[in-house]
Amino acid sequence: MQYLKRFRGLHVTLWLSLGIGSAIAIVIRPVVAQPAETLIRFASFNTFLNREAEGQLITDLSTLDNSQAQAVAEIIQRVNPDVLLLKEFDFDAEGRAVWLFQRNYLEVSQNGATPVEYPYVYLSSVNTGIASGFDLDNDGTVDSTPGDRTYGGDAFGFGVFPGQYAMVLLSRYPIVEEEIRTFQTFLWRDMPDALLPDDLETPEPNDWYSPDELAVVRLSSKNHWDVPVDVDGVTIHILASHPTPPVFDGPEDRNGRRNFDELRLWADYITSSGAGYLYDDAGERGGLEVGERFVIMGDLNADPFDGDGMPGAIAQLLEHPLVNASVVPASEGAAEDGDGDDHEGPPQFDTAAFGDFGNFRLDYVLPSVNLEVVEAGIFWPTQADLLFGLVGDGNAVVSSDHRLVWVDLKVRDEP
Repeated sequence: MQYLKRFRGLHVTLWLSLGIGSAIAIVIRPVVAQPAETLIRFASFNTFLNREAEGQLITDLSTLDNSQAQAVAEIIQRVNPDVLLLKEFDFDAEGRAVWLFQRNYLEVSQNGATPVEYPYVYLSSVNTGIASGFDLDNDGTVDSTPGDRTYGGDAFGFGVFPGQYAMVLLSRYPIVEEEIRTFQTFLWRDMPDALLPDDLETPEPNDWYSPDELAVVRLSSKNHWDVPVDVDGVTIHILASHPTPPVFDGPEDRNGRRNFDELRLWADYITSSGAGYLYDDAGERGGLEVGERFVIMGDLNADPFDGDGMPGAIAQLLEHPLVNASVVPASEGAAEDGDGDDHEGPPQFDTAAFGDFGNFRLDYVLPSVNLEVVEAGIFWPTQADLLFGLVGDGNAVVSSDHRLVWVDLKVRDEP
């Protein structure tokens, strides 16, 4: 007899071997079935593996000795997540960059750490660096030639070439491909009561974008993904995104407003009664069904206390009745580093270090209330830790200016 159980990505096999002529007595007792449960580690990491030229990331990852990629890979190996969302990882349609990252870095031991493998990968195009054909930043120039920041300012999402700052999902568990939903082309104007920016030099409201521009301007600065993952027969929806930072604009606050509404998309999506207006890239309308399990993951670019985001932006998720935000990931390294004299948020919860600008909590792994949080953390070692060199002091990027955030969830085969 053989019993096979997958636990944290490992297969443990128990067997009973019976020899010929053996005499055994078997007593059968009634067994009360108990719900099977699995411990899964979900993680979100803004890897900073973006480059300023299209194809450069592929070139860098084609070697075995890119120091930044080595540091990013070692962090991932040390934490060993089962489901991992990478941000700021440049997109290519063939998936060559992520394949190279896996083969040359994740699957190669970094400083003695155990290699990791992810048999399931999801990536898709994003809005960053896709030309809009309009002067979206109102600087008087329509730039349709990739390669500079002027072009990036007129793209659907800021990027100097198509696919810059993209996302990749890696998983040890099967991805339910036929049920994936994406919201790349959802128009910002189609969100009820959208916080469309206003040109403060005119008397008309919400007129930063012209009517022709509003007919093409997309809400998602990269993309919003609903990627279902099958965890031993239980479906968990990975709700992945990377909203625009609420900075790099003017008094119209177009990026702050967009960040707020990008977060609102998920708040509405998980509330089935409020998601009727949403349509995905296949034309299907609505949000999640009642009772579905989900994990919202990403660099959401919104700190609950500090920064330039609109008030209440991240509270749309942290205070949502269907989101389990009871356990806040923390680290001793962030607590040691502090977050600036003018910051109000508890420093141990910060996930990004921007030197003189201070530290912020921007990266999240937020499960649904029908998933039990066992443990959570942030990979941010203290200066005395031998692994501190993987993150650096915030003034020079070794791996990334963001830290990997992880949450361990107990998944049962019934709600």
